[in-house]
This record gives sequence, structure tokens and C-alpha cells, in this order.
Amino acid sequence: MRRRTEPPEYKDVAAARPRRRFSLSGWLFGWFTWLAWRLFILCLLLVLAFALFNPPTTWTIIQNAREYPIAERHWAPIEEISPVMLRSVVAAEDANFCNHWGFDMVEIRRVVASGGSGGASTISQQVVKNVYLWQDRSWLRKALEAGMTPLVEAVWSKRRILEVYLNVAEFGPGIFGIDAAARHYFGTTPGQLNRVQSARLAAVLPAPKSRSPLSASRRSRAIADGAATIAADGRDACFD
Repeated sequence: MRRRTEPPEYKDVAAARPRRRFSLSGWLFGWFTWLAWRLFILCLLLVLAFALFNPPTTWTIIQNAREYPIAERHWAPIEEISPVMLRSVVAAEDANFCNHWGFDMVEIRRVVASGGSGGASTISQQVVKNVYLWQDRSWLRKALEAGMTPLVEAVWSKRRILEVYLNVAEFGPGIFGIDAAARHYFGTTPGQLNRVQSARLAAVLPAPKSRSPLSASRRSRAIADGAATIAADGRDACFD
């Protein structure tokens, strides 16, 4: 009896295929892609959350509570903060605040050209560091800060960025937020701060534990002049 042969098209094609070799580089790429997407989604959710709700505290405040008694904090909406205080902090920390997208490239180039290693951090970057990250310098923190800053700029308004900054910034040992600072140092409210008081408070921000706003300084006088210049040339348009 003649044996029936199976037509070629019915042969086990899968058995003829070469087996795929395991690729470590491909697996790592897939794993990092998976991780990056989930990290991005987490960051986006955190940014969206604080665009609508005020941060109850920060890691910096929690850390300082171990060493200093934290003064009572009350959130000050930007509408209740003196305009001269807003201009003073911008003059002190980020004069081009309204003109950049999170990174001041002009200032970065100036620092690089001078051979310096710091001084180009914007208010937006400081908000990301203060609200979401920690103060210790590390490549991980800087990488996260660099990734989250444009996200905050894209989701938050400039007014919101400045409002959050002034409410979480440290103005002295245990003194966090403009409301606590205004009451502690000058016995007033954020909305009643005058030109001199605003400039003195803004002058302590780079080194709040070693500077005091109770006395005048060359820096505070320069900040007062800078705040007036910002008002005159319209660089306060994004938060006025």
C-alpha cells in the first residue's frame, strides 16, 4: 500500500524556525523603559496633585524638626502676599523668572564661563527640590530635579510656582513660609510687608540659618533696587 505523504505546506513550520536567543541588552532596555514610564506617570500625578492642593509639609521641614522647633505655619495665598515681596524674592533668586521654562540658560552659561559650580538654580528648580526631593547634593537628586522642573513649568502657572515657593521656603531656623517669617521677624502679615522688610526677608534665602532679616545689608539694598527695576521693566507680568 502506498504511504501517504503530508504536503510540504502542512509541515511543522514552527519547528523549522530558529530559536530566539536571550538578549541581556534588550531585556535591560525593556526593563528601563518600563521603569521610566511608571516613574514619569508617578511624577506627573504628584505635579498635578500639588497644582490643585497645597503641600502639607516637605522633607526639609521634617528633617529640620529634629533640630529646631518649627514655627506655626499658615498657607498664604499669593493674593494675600505683598506685591513688593513677590518682586523682591524674584529679584533675589531668579530675575528672569518670567522669561524661562524652568532653566535660566543665560545664567547657566554665565556660571559655566566664570568657572563657577552654582548660582544658576531657578525658583522653579528650588520648588521641585523643596517640595518633592531633598536638600543633599547628589547626581540622583539633580537628575530627578532636571526631569521634574519642565513638568512643573508645563502644568503649573508662574503664579502657582511662586506661591508654593514662598510658602515652603526656609527664612530661618524653624521658620518656613512667608506667613511665619513675616509674623516672627516683623510682627505683621505677608500682605503688609513693606519694601525694606521684603528685601531683608528675600536676602536671607540662600543661607537662612546664618543670615538675619532684622538688620540691613548690602545685599538687601541691592534686592530692593532690583525689585523696583523688575516692576519698572515689566518682568513681573507673569505673576503680577
